[in-house]
Amino acid sequence: MFTRTESLREFIRYYPIVSIIIAIHAALYLLTILPMFPNDWFFENLSGVNLYIMEGQYWRLITPTFMHGSFSHMLFNSFSLVLFGPALERMLGSGRFIFVYLTSGLIANLATLLLEPLTYMHVGSSGAIFGLFGYYIAIIIFRKHMLTKQNSQIIITLSVVSLIMTFIQPNINITAHLFGLLGGFLLGAIPYFNKKDLADSIQVTTSWAGSQRKNLSFQSPIKLIIWGAIIIIAIIVFLAQR
Repeated sequence: MFTRTESLREFIRYYPIVSIIIAIHAALYLLTILPMFPNDWFFENLSGVNLYIMEGQYWRLITPTFMHGSFSHMLFNSFSLVLFGPALERMLGSGRFIFVYLTSGLIANLATLLLEPLTYMHVGSSGAIFGLFGYYIAIIIFRKHMLTKQNSQIIITLSVVSLIMTFIQPNINITAHLFGLLGGFLLGAIPYFNKKDLADSIQVTTSWAGSQRKNLSFQSPIKLIIWGAIIIIAIIVFLAQR
């Protein structure tokens, strides 16, 4: 499932969205390094900068998902997409796959806007890729028949390792990783709530958030992110043991 045996031509034909995303990664990276192009212009206008988003440059909620800061950054994220994107694209179809990918990236970037300083700048597709992991986890919980036990274990193990590395590696947008994962999971899980359950859940959550708003206002966003990560890791470990 996660082993690629296709030729390049077959890969492009079978997984057009994954192929297009990787091509965009490579093209934008080349535009930022080749001397015949205005390299700085792309970073100045396409990277995520919270201050500029607040001033109305809303395209920066999407464009950072396709930008990367270095060759290794671009290569690692593209390689991750090559490994884990194709199976999900075949399961969901091209339209739903691109919706999950872009929406997860958007959720990750919105969370970055809300929780990080106005001067915060970020690039990378990690939030969207974590969204794919989150969607896979939703499949493991709600549609076990779609994945073998071995593939489920691979996804859970890599999700846990990736979350741990999020807090170990320097210069990582922790917020984007966590909320991309959460966003992808919700996109996969919400269809399995009936309308009444979903409405009741929203009402309960809204009431709780209102009662806790005063307390949350005194909490550091970093503390909230760390606690969120601990909860997510605990849930994934619990699922892995089932």
